[in-house]
Amino acid sequence: MTEDFWDNVLLLKGLYGQALDPVAQRWALTRMELDLLLFLHNNPGHATAAEAVRLRQWSKSHVSAAVHSLRARGLLDVRHPQGNRKTLRLTPLPAAQPLLRDGAQAQRAFFQAMRRGFTPEEERALDAIAEKIARNIRDAMKK
Repeated sequence: MTEDFWDNVLLLKGLYGQALDPVAQRWALTRMELDLLLFLHNNPGHATAAEAVRLRQWSKSHVSAAVHSLRARGLLDVRHPQGNRKTLRLTPLPAAQPLLRDGAQAQRAFFQAMRRGFTPEEERALDAIAEKIARNIRDAMKK
């Protein structure tokens, strides 16, 4: 079980990279830049640099470098909320929309490939198990 689990994690990461790396190359982005834009696109309620770091376990320095680059390219708006100089609110700009569509399509293709041949019941079971594993891991990390 343990060896299979880690093998599957590596396989998932590899397939995800195969899906997203061509998008990053096509748009001349680093994977971190693309991943950050897709995170913001998929999680509009968590549109801060701190939330990206916390939820994705990315390093602050990688997020900071991606924010700086995306802002310089006119793909990301960065603002401090009123009265809060510590928080950075991140919003993809209209210029990012074509690459976000491209990235979202690559993510859909990844999930379709991963779930090919699953019945709807198996998909629901997989979602429930993945959610339970994530909850257990979060609880264990709090200790």
